[in-house]
Amino acid sequence: MRFITSLLTLSQFVLGSLAMAAIDLVLPTENQRLFSGEPEKFYMYVDRYFDDKHTQPWEGGSYGYVRTSMRLGDQVIQTKFHEGIDIAPIKRDKAGNPLDLVCSIAEGKVAYISSISGRSNYGKYVVIEHNWDNSPVYSLYAHLADITCKLNDPVSKGAVLGRMGYTGEGITRVRAHVHLEIALKLSGRFSEWAPKQLNYHGNFNGMNLAGADVAGYFLAHKANPNLTFSQYLASYPAYYKVTMPNSGTIDIATRYPWLIRSNTAKASSSWEVSFSETGMPLAIFASDRRVTQPTITMVRPSDIPHRYKTRGLLSGEGKQASLSTDGKNLLNLMSGNFPSAAPADKKQ
Repeated sequence: MRFITSLLTLSQFVLGSLAMAAIDLVLPTENQRLFSGEPEKFYMYVDRYFDDKHTQPWEGGSYGYVRTSMRLGDQVIQTKFHEGIDIAPIKRDKAGNPLDLVCSIAEGKVAYISSISGRSNYGKYVVIEHNWDNSPVYSLYAHLADITCKLNDPVSKGAVLGRMGYTGEGITRVRAHVHLEIALKLSGRFSEWAPKQLNYHGNFNGMNLAGADVAGYFLAHKANPNLTFSQYLASYPAYYKVTMPNSGTIDIATRYPWLIRSNTAKASSSWEVSFSETGMPLAIFASDRRVTQPTITMVRPSDIPHRYKTRGLLSGEGKQASLSTDGKNLLNLMSGNFPSAAPADKKQ
């Protein structure tokens, strides 16, 4: 297929030029305690009520499965996925309102502004588009009190976007913070994928942005300033792999050709897509396996049911797994295989 040949060639070109694509990166506020080994002063805690106890763990403000405790046998696990990090303020006025300015983490342009707090659990938020590895990667800044940038504005690293606040569902003045994500855009046609869903945000709906481990990337980048974002994602371990019929264009690969890892340009029967445990697509390989529908071809064995380890994208347990409805929806969205039933809007 001509598309496969051109996409693989482009992928190889991009991968070959990554060494020149260093990113100049900065945290979005004056709170730099991520780098000083003081996570309890960097992350905004959550209120946790479990086993008749009220705790305020800072871990609830970090990335990953860090919320909603559940007892499973002799284990206590966290079942709710938090797709970004919540950075605590370091300055407040006498009334307790945060004064911290929120700045762009890198050079880019303002891709989207949501200035009406009631239209999203993010509250008022800004999305910046960065050109990393010759691809659009997005940073999102949520729960803002004020937004001072304008749509399509070019921004430099450290440019002020607004002021920290507590807009959005469930955020109080005491727990004011900025929620930061670094994400890939899953689809260029999100509104078509979810036509029945009330969607004020077009392609910048939170469901269409797959968030990476923000703090992990900042720490890895500080240790190696030449580390590109695609190289960082390539270091993620795969939790599961799905082989899907080759129907031509994979939508997400048109934006991120470095996801294509095959070294051959021949037409293939299928694509095998690797995913992290959070559903982040990590790599796409051409495959000779013949399948008639998306099929799980690898899953990491787990003593915990897979639905708790994959935010419900998989069902099954141990060495056995299958795609849930949400898992199929994710695959359809990122591949461009429409139509598909849309799940409920994601919460923050």
